[in-house]
Order: sequence, then structure tokens, then C-alpha cells
Amino acid sequence: MKPEGARRERSNGPAPGDTAAHPAEAGLWEQLLSRENLAAALRRVEQNAGAPGIDGMSTKELRPWLFELWPQVRSALEAGTYRPLPVRRVMIPKPSGGLRKLGVPAVVDRLICQAIAQVLTPVFDPHFHPHSFGFRPGRSQHHAVRRARQFIADGAAWCADLDLDSFLESSSHCQRVHGGGVEQAGFGVWDQYS
Repeated sequence: MKPEGARRERSNGPAPGDTAAHPAEAGLWEQLLSRENLAAALRRVEQNAGAPGIDGMSTKELRPWLFELWPQVRSALEAGTYRPLPVRRVMIPKPSGGLRKLGVPAVVDRLICQAIAQVLTPVFDPHFHPHSFGFRPGRSQHHAVRRARQFIADGAAWCADLDLDSFLESSSHCQRVHGGGVEQAGFGVWDQYS
């Protein structure tokens, strides 16, 4: 049975079947797209600078681009049709030798990711393990090393440092099942855009 007319407004009640939304969900979308959050995300992306993505747009070009095209980007986000551009692949030398694969997203995608991170980090970060240091606000590899040294000073028998990307590349499971590392198995973003 089709409804008599299309409804454009959002429902304030739970979805059919007595499934209620998580209490935080109702405001996350509005927080993400709020003028204050987007302005803070834009400032952060501009401060971080960085190389242009696959579209060639620099962070200096982002603000004028947004003045002209943000309404279309926002509409696509709200409609669920927004698709980020492919990530530009760059190889940078590792201090220990060899090359590290680096993905450089388009600056508008960096803006959207930053805006999302600003909203979701306060929701999820408090639930992370206290000894987790990777990509967390106010934490760095220096904090991790300090914590490891403290564990050793306190008599810990061992301390482990894991880089999951490197760990999975040499995984015997990946070698056996997929004939190679994570990227060859199709888990890495790099293969999508090669």
C-alpha cells in the first residue's frame, strides 16, 4: 500500500517496529552540518594545509570553492548521494628505508572528514582503551613510548608495539588465503584507486 502523499519532513517518533534511535543520533547530523562545526573544520583543514588531492584543489582554493558550491555538496550529503573523490596515491620514503604509501584526499573530502571527526570523537573516544595512542586527540607516539617505559620500570615482562598494517602484510593467513598482504587481499584503499 502506497502512502497518499510524499512526506518531506523528518519524523520525531521511533521507526516502525518499536526500534528507537540511539539518543545521541538525533542531533549528530545537525551537529555535523552546523555552521560552527563546519567553520571549525574549515579552519583546521586550512591550518593543516597539505598537498592537493586528485582534483588538484589546494587548501587555499577551498574557501572560495565552498562559497560557490557548498549548497550542492550539502544537498548531496543530506540526500545520501555524496561520493568522495578517489584518493591520490603518493609514495614517500620511510626513515628505515623503503617507501610508505600515502593517500591524499581531496580538500573538500578532508573538510567533511574533519567535520565528522569533530562530532564523533567526543562520542567514541572516551570508550577507547586507556593504553591506545594511535590517532587520538592529545596523544602521540611520544606518550606511547613514555607509557611503555613506565610499564618496563614497573617490572612488566614484555611490551608490544603493533602496526596493524605491517602486521597484516606479513600475516601467514593473508599470504595463504589471498596470496599476499592486505592490499593484495582487497582490504586496502590503495587498490581501489590504482
